[in-house]
Amino acid sequence: MQNNVLILDFGSQYTQLIARRVRELNIYCEIKPFNNQPKDLSSYKAVILSGSPHSVRSEDAPHPDLSEIKGKKPLLGVCYGAQYLAQFFDGEVGQSNTREYGRAKLSMVEEGETFLEGVSTGSQVWMSHSDTIKKLPAGAKRIASTHDVENAGYKIEGEDTYGIQFHPEVYHSTDGKKILENFLVKIAGVAQTWTPDAFVDTTVADLKDKLGDDRVILGLSGGVDSTVAATLLHKAIGKNLYCIFVNNGLLRKDEFTQVLKQYEGMGLNVKGVDASARFLEALEGESDPETKRKAIGRVFVEVFDDESKLVENAKWLGQGTIYPDVIESVSATGGPSATIKSHHNVGGLPDYMTLEVVEPLRMLFKDEVRRVGASMGLSPELLGRHPFPGPGLAIRILGDITAEKVRILQEVDHIFISSLREWGLYDKVWQAGAMLLPVNSVGVMGDERTYEKCVALRAVESTDGMTADWVNLPYEFLQKVSNDIINKVKGVNRVVYDISSKPPATIEWE
Repeated sequence: MQNNVLILDFGSQYTQLIARRVRELNIYCEIKPFNNQPKDLSSYKAVILSGSPHSVRSEDAPHPDLSEIKGKKPLLGVCYGAQYLAQFFDGEVGQSNTREYGRAKLSMVEEGETFLEGVSTGSQVWMSHSDTIKKLPAGAKRIASTHDVENAGYKIEGEDTYGIQFHPEVYHSTDGKKILENFLVKIAGVAQTWTPDAFVDTTVADLKDKLGDDRVILGLSGGVDSTVAATLLHKAIGKNLYCIFVNNGLLRKDEFTQVLKQYEGMGLNVKGVDASARFLEALEGESDPETKRKAIGRVFVEVFDDESKLVENAKWLGQGTIYPDVIESVSATGGPSATIKSHHNVGGLPDYMTLEVVEPLRMLFKDEVRRVGASMGLSPELLGRHPFPGPGLAIRILGDITAEKVRILQEVDHIFISSLREWGLYDKVWQAGAMLLPVNSVGVMGDERTYEKCVALRAVESTDGMTADWVNLPYEFLQKVSNDIINKVKGVNRVVYDISSKPPATIEWE
């Protein structure tokens, strides 16, 4: 794969959004930590410097080596990146006297600048910084301002080097995608050739070269990610792919048998393994979310280790890991970004397990995975399936896990998801599920007092899972679902609906 654009990560939680916007332009890009740049930069046609939670004025400020980049390749500094180019190239950055966070409007746009072609005064941008550029770097001229930020954008003359104080990658910057397109296509001359078909062709070729005649064991979940990963691997190595679908006892109601049936006719070699008792035993008495996730991850690895020994000469473990999993578990690239939550399929394998890991989707976002699946002819029904967490219902049962709690939540979830389908709402929701809360509440059924569980329903709309907003489901629908759950699921007497967005909340509760 040709690495068209390099994004140097300084720890901003927005860094992955830069990658998303670039890829929406059909341009491939990679995120690398600022302190671990590729030694060979010849295949990169442009470089973008991300934002950062750090100040360029602090002693621990990230310091990239730009000796082979600045003045030699088209370079765009975003927020911290723009401030870095000012602070360390004869400009000056100081603390801002005004609050520079949130929406702002461009009050000046330099005419005739290709970088800002199609962008006019009044265009909304998104600010997120406490420092400001007081003096431009050497050779730079101002090309954009807002009411509060005089040096909102600049260009270093004689170079294809640009700096902007705002974030073009967020949706709130209305012309942000256009600015990135101007920089990458019109200035850097990057070809817009990174399409799902191109990804499939390149990835299959790379997998053939990497795996040869080796045998791969892949964990299937029934979801989009693992299925697309399996299809890619099957294209590359055919019968040498051995798929395993593990019942961890934390799946949705009847999901184990339904998923196995789903794969019939797809040409995949799939084996079902019921390890539910093993997982529930490992989770007994555990209530901490991270402990539960790690316990599930450990048992998954143990199960696959057992199964791998039954496949002679198996050398690889295939996984459907995607980019948000990697970002939230450590950072976009192991750089300075903060950990949000660990994912069971990220972090490598224990020393005792000899299988190497292959992850063909590791650099894709969820919507990109769906487009790749569609290009390979996978059914819309399968590709439209809602994401489901790897740890399953374990992270939708707050607190400790018991077989009875799993039963209750499976019944609740079944009513909720089935009702979304019946009402024609399923495809209008990106992800939905129910949470079993660790509280009992008083209720009345007939003439008797009850003291039973409360469940929370959650439905969100999103494109990639990095941000999400709650879905305004019809009151009539919520009323019907609530009545059905309370009347049909023994042990539940109260239903609530979660109207939190991400951020600040996450999609799952644990």
